[in-house]
Amino acid sequence: MSQSVHCEHIFMNLRSIIFSLFILTQATSLAAQTNGGVIFECGSDKLNQLKGQLNAYQQDLGIDTSVYKVHQGEGRLRVSLKNPSVYGTLYLRWDPQYGITEERISLPGKEALLEVETVSKKEILLALMHEGRETIFKGDACHIDALKEHIQIRQMIVAWSEHLHWSFPDGEPAQWNRRYWDQGNLKPKASLDEAMRDFFINPDKCSLGCYTATKIVIIQGILDYFRRIKKDDAMADAIIKRLKSDDDVLVGIEPGAMWSFQKPINLDEQKRLGKLLKIQTRVAPMNFIPGDWVYFVNTDKDSSEKDGYEGSNSIYMGRASFDDFYNDNEHHYLYNEKIQNIYNWRNGVFSRSRDYHRMQTLSADQLHQFGLSPEEGGFLIKNRAIPYFFGFEPF
Repeated sequence: MSQSVHCEHIFMNLRSIIFSLFILTQATSLAAQTNGGVIFECGSDKLNQLKGQLNAYQQDLGIDTSVYKVHQGEGRLRVSLKNPSVYGTLYLRWDPQYGITEERISLPGKEALLEVETVSKKEILLALMHEGRETIFKGDACHIDALKEHIQIRQMIVAWSEHLHWSFPDGEPAQWNRRYWDQGNLKPKASLDEAMRDFFINPDKCSLGCYTATKIVIIQGILDYFRRIKKDDAMADAIIKRLKSDDDVLVGIEPGAMWSFQKPINLDEQKRLGKLLKIQTRVAPMNFIPGDWVYFVNTDKDSSEKDGYEGSNSIYMGRASFDDFYNDNEHHYLYNEKIQNIYNWRNGVFSRSRDYHRMQTLSADQLHQFGLSPEEGGFLIKNRAIPYFFGFEPF
């Protein structure tokens, strides 16, 4: 979607995203209590060097020193936004104090590189600096390159989610390109690099649920970064080896703790580490960082029993948007559209374009309510699955 159309879309939905003053105060208070942002933990000498490197990187991205604050002490350097938005990170893109625009990058297409407009590294770093959660770089990861690489990997994950149009099984078995897959299992002689890329080049040859689709986008974004952008074949090969470690490349890329809200809780599963992703918990409301894996639970008893509608696995794309794997809503859902979409499953709206006449528009108070955790009567799980700091920490 172009910038002008996207902005128009935002303002057409403005009434739906204005919450009451009381609600905004709650969200701001919760964010401030976390003392979050980007945090480095290591020796003072290294922190002093990092402080200068981080300032230079922020200047390179066009982030003015007036919008953030720095606190250093006791082996800790914390950088956070001075005035975190009452809307969390959702509308950073349109806040004039930050001057955020999209970036254009190239992705491999069927025959040549294709130019894609995607979230900027500037927006990703600003979202990381929001106080709604901590992102801590420590040990070997207490390094400016760990932060830079993490931001680029997040950008690549989002870039690969920009223009998807897979088919949804809708209760039927998933479909796979048999050249590479045997019912979801990678064939022994198949190249995983090629098999991943094929999902995006030949989308008509597969139908996938959102759980599998999310994993495919994340794997592709990470592998493409190391293989093509960084040209680090050793790391790309290590990632593939890790994915194949249990002979099922699409299983367990996220940690078991991602699903800690489910009952009954399998304690062994909760301890399982992810192959490519780790967990951040107790994230503040409306705090999303581009490249996050986010889960929305369908709390409606009847519609949640329909296969594929138990909840929604989503990738946050920045710019207040979440992925649209099936191109049912112009390749993305704005935050309020995502909440309304899940709510309206109870009204039989299983395709936003086909069943639009059945949709119920939620009030601002309802949007706030359903944007909270299930314990608080909402849909949004407080966990976020995020990429490891590859090469800077064990994975």
